Amino acid sequence: MRVLLIDPKISGISGDMLLSALIDLTGDFETVYKIAQAIEELDNCERFKVDIREERIKGIRAKRLYMEIVEDRLKNPQDLKGAMEKVIDRLELSGRVRDLSLNILEDLISAEMRVHGDRNIHLHEISSLDTIFDILGCITLLERHGYLDGKIYSTPPVLGGGYIQGEHGILPVPAPSTLEILCKYRIKYTNPPYTTNFEHTTPTGIAILANVVDEILDNYPEMVPLKVGYGGGSKSLEDIPNILRVVEGEMEEKMEGIVVLETNVDDIPGEVVGHLYETLFKRGAREVFVVNGIGKKNRPTYVITVITDYGNLERMVETLMEETGTLGVRIKEVYRVKAERRIEEWSINIEGRSYRCRVKVSYYKGRLINAKPEYEDVKRIAEDLNKPLRLVLKKIEREVFKKVS
Repeated sequence: MRVLLIDPKISGISGDMLLSALIDLTGDFETVYKIAQAIEELDNCERFKVDIREERIKGIRAKRLYMEIVEDRLKNPQDLKGAMEKVIDRLELSGRVRDLSLNILEDLISAEMRVHGDRNIHLHEISSLDTIFDILGCITLLERHGYLDGKIYSTPPVLGGGYIQGEHGILPVPAPSTLEILCKYRIKYTNPPYTTNFEHTTPTGIAILANVVDEILDNYPEMVPLKVGYGGGSKSLEDIPNILRVVEGEMEEKMEGIVVLETNVDDIPGEVVGHLYETLFKRGAREVFVVNGIGKKNRPTYVITVITDYGNLERMVETLMEETGTLGVRIKEVYRVKAERRIEEWSINIEGRSYRCRVKVSYYKGRLINAKPEYEDVKRIAEDLNKPLRLVLKKIEREVFKKVS
């Protein structure tokens, strides 16, 4: 099983540090530049240029992001979410990337709202388009290189100390929004064994970490390390390297413990069920099923099943009860074995034309077991050829079969 370890106990975590480390780990520059280009095409952006450099930070080789941004900041939460959705649509990113990225942005916005006690807030620290860039860059790389389909661990993030200058004056570290997200996800943190006057963990960094990590461990998990990536922060520190380390590894295939939630409802309209389906995924459900049945007193009923992990159990139960009004939720602990999956981008030839197509490739114990083209790319190719999607899908599947056979 593929494993990714994020190690923010060296010097904390920020969005740009994690993105830089993932670029170093994967070597995937092209995906990041495409996201930057799509952001530059937004109406409120005049210039958004990204330069990825390799530097030595306290003697350690690391990637570091340099950005040149000229923009009209979007301080309204809905405008910021709308801008992210435009970039997602323009790049035809997957539904998984969309839901996870919007959930991270919503966590940042909600943290600001809790701090200010006002839903009609104007965003400050997170209003720049580099917030969208950091989130979409990290999540897209994690998906395309298969890390979201494995296990993601983290060490406790270092918070830092001293004071920071914010839009509302001088405040102590951690920033209020960072602290709100730590509380929401009950994330264990640590403090450095040295004197620091620096914000090591930022709101964007902790929001991304909270939404992608499966477990936070004091020490490295038992795994076979394969490769390491380093991402540098924007400020040079006197005593320590301002870096974030990520490690790709392998673990022996083990059965994974998950939780299955189930409830029956027979007194809500179909529109509520449809909304519930979307809400559960946005809040972190792994899978959701809705089946029609016959319940008590022979009434038509919906049987709603949710698969999630232990860390998300309480939130899923709360969502089911709040959204449906159900009086009870059945909970079952089960185990499953997962194939290793990753997204690869292949060149596919159809009717004499060449197209780039993302393919989800699955392996079990090192053996290829399936390769499936991504729906969004099949749809794009079908529209370009002006052909029925089902016919184009068959042709692409034949091409994929040729490549893997």
